[in-house]
Amino acid sequence: MRRIDVISDAICPWCWVGKRHLDEALETLGREGYEVHWRPFQLNPDMPEEGVDRAAYRAAKFGSVERGRELDARVASMGAAAGLDFRHELMTRTPNTIKAHRLIRFAAGPRQHALVEALFRAYFAEGQDIGDPAVLSAIAESQGIEGAAEFLAGDALDAEIRAEDAGFRRLGISGVPSFALDGQVLWSGAMPAAQMVEALRAGA
Repeated sequence: MRRIDVISDAICPWCWVGKRHLDEALETLGREGYEVHWRPFQLNPDMPEEGVDRAAYRAAKFGSVERGRELDARVASMGAAAGLDFRHELMTRTPNTIKAHRLIRFAAGPRQHALVEALFRAYFAEGQDIGDPAVLSAIAESQGIEGAAEFLAGDALDAEIRAEDAGFRRLGISGVPSFALDGQVLWSGAMPAAQMVEALRAGA
């Protein structure tokens, strides 16, 4: 069994596209030969715990609301090509993702991959605030993950997730998604499934 680690953030649109391409690649390669693990990276490590208004945040980050919308349109077009429905007009908050990363780690095992998909869909297609523990608990419950509300009410795995995120930055990882095979980083970015197949075969 080969191990694929995906370094990702739950509010990274290219990470959702990258996941879709990875799923397609694994269908080609034989999914049973690989075990996928999702690893934490924060695009906004200084984000307030309660998150911020998305429109204001993106206007400040990109210089204007119009520029933010242009970038959203590009993402939506690339997403549509991958069969994904980005609904940026529904997204009103840019959340802090520490709790989402903690939940992903809490779900480590066979349900983790499906949970990551559910988090991407909740944020990008439904506009849900995935920094809200109640929202996260409901998503976990929909995936058959029990005990999420109690887990999120505490701080278990918080220090571990922050340390792992910081460790990736020290290793020089500055963009996500990044993909590693058996501990060796092979590429960063949401490259097409056919290229992922080639990279994973070459990495073997």
